Amino acid sequence: MSQSTDPAGQIAAGYAFTGPALDLGALLWDGTCLPDRQIRIPLSMLNRHGLVAGATGTGKTKTLQLIAEQLSAAGVPVFLADIKGDVSGISEPGTENDRVRERAADVAQDWQPAGCPAEFYALGGIGAGIPLRATVTAFGPVLLSKVLQLNQTQEQSLGLIFHYADSKGLELIDLKDLRAVVAFLVSDQGRPELKGIGGLSTVTAGVILRALTAFEQQGAAEFFGEPEFDTSEFLRTSADGRGVVSVLELPAVQDKPQLFSTFLMWLLADLYADLPEVGDVERPKLVFFFDEAHLLFNGASKAFLESITQTVRLIRSKGIGVFFVTQTPKDVPADVLAQLGNRVQHALRAFTPDDAKALKATVKTFPRSPYDLEELLTGLGTGEAVVTVLSENGAPTPVAATRLRAPRSLMGPVDPAALDRAVKSSLLYSRYAEPVDRESAYEKISAEQAAAEAAAEEAAAAAEAEKQAKEAAKAARSAPKPEPSLAQQVVGSGLFRSLARSVGTQLGREISRSLFGTAKRRR
Repeated sequence: MSQSTDPAGQIAAGYAFTGPALDLGALLWDGTCLPDRQIRIPLSMLNRHGLVAGATGTGKTKTLQLIAEQLSAAGVPVFLADIKGDVSGISEPGTENDRVRERAADVAQDWQPAGCPAEFYALGGIGAGIPLRATVTAFGPVLLSKVLQLNQTQEQSLGLIFHYADSKGLELIDLKDLRAVVAFLVSDQGRPELKGIGGLSTVTAGVILRALTAFEQQGAAEFFGEPEFDTSEFLRTSADGRGVVSVLELPAVQDKPQLFSTFLMWLLADLYADLPEVGDVERPKLVFFFDEAHLLFNGASKAFLESITQTVRLIRSKGIGVFFVTQTPKDVPADVLAQLGNRVQHALRAFTPDDAKALKATVKTFPRSPYDLEELLTGLGTGEAVVTVLSENGAPTPVAATRLRAPRSLMGPVDPAALDRAVKSSLLYSRYAEPVDRESAYEKISAEQAAAEAAAEEAAAAAEAEKQAKEAAKAARSAPKPEPSLAQQVVGSGLFRSLARSVGTQLGREISRSLFGTAKRRR
């Protein structure tokens, strides 16, 4: 059969790239796996972003592992968020078994066990990993508003508070710094300052203060502070030229989805802010996998969505590729989805009317193809997916049902003791392990308030002393004059005055001495 009349051949021809590419697996056509027709992604197109989607248990995590280990082998660093704790095995060689051998034979894969150079991180040091921290200032009001679940008005007010702190030289390093600034602005001393920062109401400031307090009580204070993590650490390669796989271990904080999903966005935004423009590159500087992406977009404000959309659109020119990982494409806003050129869609379920609706919506996001996608997407097995990527000239490839290769690294978590040893032996551990609490907004405001209180106490004490002195003087003026003593009466009498005039006489002198109590001098 000629290729022109062979749909499978036409599809496979769309993946016959000339440059370096990642091998995803073999084409599935009419229920048969065709090992001689390989489905691939051009390495140069990985910075055009992508989506890995599918129902729970369909193999999304293994797809991430497969792509990540090939990127590492090609010298491209990778960032992975490990939500459930089962990606840490990427650092260890896999174990060959019957299922692996069978899959390798199906897709013509020369399977050899191999691990990747890896670093393990943890948010704020909660869990196993090198602590990742951000300062509140670097995190910014938009991302923090998302975490605190503030409405649009409160988000704008938080922005004004950040502006006030910046203008006054009050560094916002950790949450107690921000809480101190907000508490100051609603205090009697700080309330006049509100008029100078755009009309921030005390009611809104109070709402923000309560949200911060509740946030701290959830243990979130650990994630903010210094030393702040330098995201350029994610761009490293090992001594043998392989890309380092940075694994963010999140099992210990998986009950705080708003926090870790927003923190991932901060990491991405920080990379965007720090990296230079490089345009189109032969291979990405980093590929960033954003797991549980629907958590990032749930309840997001307009400003937050705009920030995400802009970051994803522009970070491509910095050489960064971003893959969102979620259950259905509809979890991702249309403006973001439109920028995801590479798609790996695992099976979807259609058990409920909502599932059926999501299935139809997913089919509409794919180019036209000879497959019945609704039927295909509900019939895919574990480790199978519908693929379309950008070719080397930037055009979408034909939709291809694919049986995916098996990862060569360990498909599961590493031993906790081995994970701990890997963390503690890292050169980065000593740099970021211990938190640093230097002088910032909290200390400055506390010192100023203490000085103000001391001055107020001193002024109050002086006022009280002055009041008491005045009262004493007034009492002295109004007190009745005492009766004169016998001596005073004698001194004031006419007789004494007459005698005083004769003081030069001996008799006068003797009388005078006796009246003042002096002894008569003997001769």
